Amino acid sequence: MSRFPTELRRWRTARRLSQLELAIRADTTQRHVSFIEQGRSRPGRNVVMRLAESLDLTLRERNELLLAADFAPAFPESPLDDETLAPVRHALDTILTGHLPYPAIVVRPHGILVAANRAFDLFHEGVDPALLAPPVNLFRHALHPDGLARRVRNLPEWGRHITSNLRAQLARSPDPSLEALLAELEGYLPPLPDKIGVLGFAVPLELASADGDLRLITTLTSFATAADVTLAELRLEAFLPADEPTAEVLRRRWG
Repeated sequence: MSRFPTELRRWRTARRLSQLELAIRADTTQRHVSFIEQGRSRPGRNVVMRLAESLDLTLRERNELLLAADFAPAFPESPLDDETLAPVRHALDTILTGHLPYPAIVVRPHGILVAANRAFDLFHEGVDPALLAPPVNLFRHALHPDGLARRVRNLPEWGRHITSNLRAQLARSPDPSLEALLAELEGYLPPLPDKIGVLGFAVPLELASADGDLRLITTLTSFATAADVTLAELRLEAFLPADEPTAEVLRRRWG
């Protein structure tokens, strides 16, 4: 028996949508959605695709929903070193280099490091070599007591910025392995102080360095129109100075 009815109900519940709300989004009827979830109606491939899109699923999740309905996946998943993604690798290299003298990285799901520019060496200073062994998990690298955390002046606030984002991601896309990682990361964080200092529009990373304390803010970029699972899951994380003394240090070291 197809797993699709159960999977559709699970995703609809996770998105907190009624059958009617989902039906309106997918341009069908509540009766049809109800029959599908009861296993009384077998949807065609196009209906499955419309439902997956209406549920705002990732490309990977859309493929999985198609498989649950006994259809072939719609989106390819190419290895990053595949020739078809050569223009992407070139673009990422250009962006990483162009962001110098400020740090920038490319990551894939669960915080796995894919690429970084030279300035990201700033974050490796004093980190236990075991945490730098490939594949590097940047969440663990950031919050582990033997990692970057020992140099982060505002670890309680900045660390919870990371874990809060992961918890929001889990709420949208349940993942047992990510849930286990989140529990580990939360165990590393000290209690929040009574007064929390922020820049006003972002939580800065306040980082101790040989050149004095640095203050950095982060931007995230993704390939919004990606039609390949690998490409859709890549994130470019770029760090920018939150004040002029930080900018001066970074320019002097990597400019």
